[in-house]
Amino acid sequence: MKTRMRIILLCFGMILSAAEDVKKNLTGVVGGNITLPDSLTEFGFLIHNSVNIAFVNNREVEMLEEIYKDKLHWNKNTGKFTIKNLQKNHSGIYNFDSKKGNVFKSAYILMVYDPAPSPAVRRLNITDGCMLLCSVDKKTKLSWYKDRKILNQSSSDLSLLLTVDKQDFDSSYKCLSENPAESKTFSVDVNHFCRDGNTAGGLDVTIKRHYWILIIVVVCGILMVLLAVVMIRRKILWQKKTIRQTQDSEQKEDNVTYTQIRTDADRQHQGGRFPDPSGPVQHPNSLTTVYDKLEAHRILPDPVRV
Repeated sequence: MKTRMRIILLCFGMILSAAEDVKKNLTGVVGGNITLPDSLTEFGFLIHNSVNIAFVNNREVEMLEEIYKDKLHWNKNTGKFTIKNLQKNHSGIYNFDSKKGNVFKSAYILMVYDPAPSPAVRRLNITDGCMLLCSVDKKTKLSWYKDRKILNQSSSDLSLLLTVDKQDFDSSYKCLSENPAESKTFSVDVNHFCRDGNTAGGLDVTIKRHYWILIIVVVCGILMVLLAVVMIRRKILWQKKTIRQTQDSEQKEDNVTYTQIRTDADRQHQGGRFPDPSGPVQHPNSLTTVYDKLEAHRILPDPVRV
C-alpha cells in the first residue's frame, strides 16, 4: 500500500514538474507592444533568459536591469508587465516566479519578428485569362486566396504568380503576406483590374500618387496666389499712404499766409520824403518804418547871470 502511494506521489510530482516546464509561445512585431499574460502583485520576480529583470514587493516594482527601465511597464492594478517598442533582443524565455499570494511559476517564449511586408499586385498579360503577380520587398510567406480558399502558396519568396480564368473574374481574390507575428492583405478586384487596369497594387498606387501630386500642386498654387494678393495689397496700401502723406504736406503749405513787404523806390537815404501819415493806408497789414532827420546842434555856454 505504501509503495503504491509513493508511486502515485512520484507520478504527481513528475506531472507538476513537467507542467512547470511547459512554455507557451508569444509573438511580437518590432516597434510594437506586448503584454505578458501572468500577473505579479504581491511578491515575485520576472526573469528574462535567467536574468532577474523586475522585482515586485507589496505592490511596488523595481526594475533590476537598466535596459528595461524605459521598455518594461508594470500595471499596479492588474500586476501585468507590458514591453513597449519591441526589439529583436527582447526575444527569449520569460519566467514568472510568484512567491506570495497567488504562488505559481510559469514560462513563456517570446519571438519578435520584423513587420510583414506589404504586398503589391500587378498584371503581367491578358490572353484567355489574367496573370497576376503578387510581390514583396523581402522574402516572406505569400499566399493567393480565392474567396476563402487558398490557391497558391510560397513559404519564403519575393513573388507569387496566379492565373485567373475569365469565368472566375467575378470571384474575390487576395494576396496575403504573413509571418508568425502578423499578416498583411491586398485585395484585388479582378473584374475591374484585368479588363480595365494595368496593375492592382501598381495602378492603385499610381493613381494615389498622381492624386496626391495634384493636391500638392493645387495647394502650392493657392498659396502662391494668396502670397501674391497679400504682396499686391501691401503695395497698394503703401502707395495710398504715400499719396496721403504728400497731400497732407501740400495742404499744410497752402494754409501758410505770406505778407508782402513794400519798399519805396524813391527812398535812397534817411533824408528822403516819407508818405504822409495822414493819408489813406493802402496796406494795413504792411509794416512801415519811419525815420526822422538827424540834425547836429551846437551846445552854447550858459549865460552869465548878473
